[in-house]
Amino acid sequence: MRIAITGASGLIGKALVRSLHADGHDTVRFVRRDPVREGEARWDPRSGYVDPDGLRGCDAVVHLAGAGIGDHRWTEAYKREIRDSRVLGTGALARAVAALDEPPGVFVCGSAVGYYGDTGERAVDESDPAGSGFLPSVCVEWEAAAAPAREAGIRTVSARTGLVVAAGGGAWGRMFPVFRAGLGGRLGSGRQYWSFISLHDEVAALRFLTETPGLDGPFNLTAPQPLTNREVTAAMGRVLHRPVPFAVPAPALHLVLGELSQDVLGSQRARPARLLESGFTFTYPGIEESIRAAINK
Repeated sequence: MRIAITGASGLIGKALVRSLHADGHDTVRFVRRDPVREGEARWDPRSGYVDPDGLRGCDAVVHLAGAGIGDHRWTEAYKREIRDSRVLGTGALARAVAALDEPPGVFVCGSAVGYYGDTGERAVDESDPAGSGFLPSVCVEWEAAAAPAREAGIRTVSARTGLVVAAGGGAWGRMFPVFRAGLGGRLGSGRQYWSFISLHDEVAALRFLTETPGLDGPFNLTAPQPLTNREVTAAMGRVLHRPVPFAVPAPALHLVLGELSQDVLGSQRARPARLLESGFTFTYPGIEESIRAAINK
């Protein structure tokens, strides 16, 4: 297959490109600078420009680009960046693939379990509605921006990803040094649910959604059984053989993170109902095996 990818320099994108190349597939990596390497094409999500030559002949498009949720404190300006980087980019790509004489067969667009908002102890799946708040509103707009591709008859998938367990980047990657230093601990009460997925299974699920005919709409990319932050903290301590004596109180998190702390302390108990029903098999369904896979990679 020939697959166009945005966000190819990110944690998930890099791993996806490696996996595809290992199996002999060809990729076109869309970049926001002038292309300098073979297999690159230019796009500008803010202006809406997408090089159509980069899309021609592609069997699939996997769109993973977007500003990092936890990369900066949530000022009003950065919240606009989070939203615009997702909504404008998705709209630009969706319109570009819809305009092709021979469009790709599938458009897989990133999304997040933040779609559901704070669900407390209530388990949710793809049949549940969006929650309320900043991240749910972003996710709703993000997914809706893919409409031009769907309306053009292209199979369109929203991949609602959870917390990716990886040592090389992302939110989890920042946790590993803290826990290795023996400074890890629960956040707030620790009762909030975390919907996690190993990096290996994240990539495998994206490929499954790309390569399996008939799958469209939203899919939760999370391990089968979400765990509480307290349970995740204990698992990190066991695997890394470190004590986890500390707890970061909610007021301290709010002081450091501002509005973002509401989502760090929020609970998202999302289950991958549609992924399991479609026949996908997790290689690392549990938290300890996911952590081990991350540190042994």
